[in-house]
Amino acid sequence: MRKLYFLLPGTDSKFACGGLWAELKTVNLVQQICSADVVTYRQRESGRLFIDDLLQEKNLNDVIFVISWGFDIAQLAAKLQQYNVVYHAHSAGYKFYLSGSIPIITVSRNTMGYWGQKSPNSLIYYLPNQISNEFQNLHLQRDIDVLVQARKSSEYLMQALIPELEKKCNVLVVNSYVEDLPGLFNRAKIYLYDSAEYWAQQNVSEGFGLQPMEALACGCQVFSSVNGGLSDYLDPGFNCYKIAGYSKEFDIQRILKVLESPVNMTLSEEFFNEYRYDNIIKRLQVILDELNEFFDHKIQQPQNIPELSRIRLVKLLTKNIYSKVRKKYFRDN
Repeated sequence: MRKLYFLLPGTDSKFACGGLWAELKTVNLVQQICSADVVTYRQRESGRLFIDDLLQEKNLNDVIFVISWGFDIAQLAAKLQQYNVVYHAHSAGYKFYLSGSIPIITVSRNTMGYWGQKSPNSLIYYLPNQISNEFQNLHLQRDIDVLVQARKSSEYLMQALIPELEKKCNVLVVNSYVEDLPGLFNRAKIYLYDSAEYWAQQNVSEGFGLQPMEALACGCQVFSSVNGGLSDYLDPGFNCYKIAGYSKEFDIQRILKVLESPVNMTLSEEFFNEYRYDNIIKRLQVILDELNEFFDHKIQQPQNIPELSRIRLVKLLTKNIYSKVRKKYFRDN
């Protein structure tokens, strides 16, 4: 089985975000199955491989480069076009095109659907992010009525809804790193998450939406947006509530109702099995086996299925228009 090199711009605080943590967690998972390392490409780091040094090696047929940093994908794909490359897709909506020679592993079905349309000739797999076992309901006394993390939260949430809720209940707004996030979720009755506005400004989608899933696993009642990858698992009215529902007053009414008369939306552990370690490892093993089989085949066989490129789309549309005009001409004459 080939060694995997996970390409990251860097791993220090400059690049700290959910995507970095998720990718580092994936590296650890892959290392349970085969050899894998992190390779940086924007900055050199002590104890880390650097991409330009690595590419000096003559034979790299026995490795797979995993690229994931959305804004850098087009450049990296071009730089590594002669090698075995896999795109680990978190968010969707980036304005780049991928050849069918690059398999795609997606973290949500939402993103899988996007790439299924965008790159129909690529091998595409679904590997959800892992929810660590530490995120579970400890059935403790909850002393926080409403919990909000400021990062990615909408202007409406922070400037309109929260100030009104603070007049009526105990609200905790977190705007810094939390050492014990499972513990915090186990203290909260309700968790609010509203990221649609944030991702609209970035012009890409919510890749997975880890925090609402982690909050649900800890027994919180969740009010959330359902954009992007959140739509994979959130089901308003059944396992969560939709935030920003028509009016601020209606949001407040529904939140206070849940606080006063909690509806039991606690989910069984079976719901989370898809995102736990055992299932992720099983899926990862299948995916890695198929990727190695594909790259063995790629050595012997050039690609021969036409790509759905912009040029080919224009040709197909022109051909269809011509065909319709021709049919109409002969029908009318």
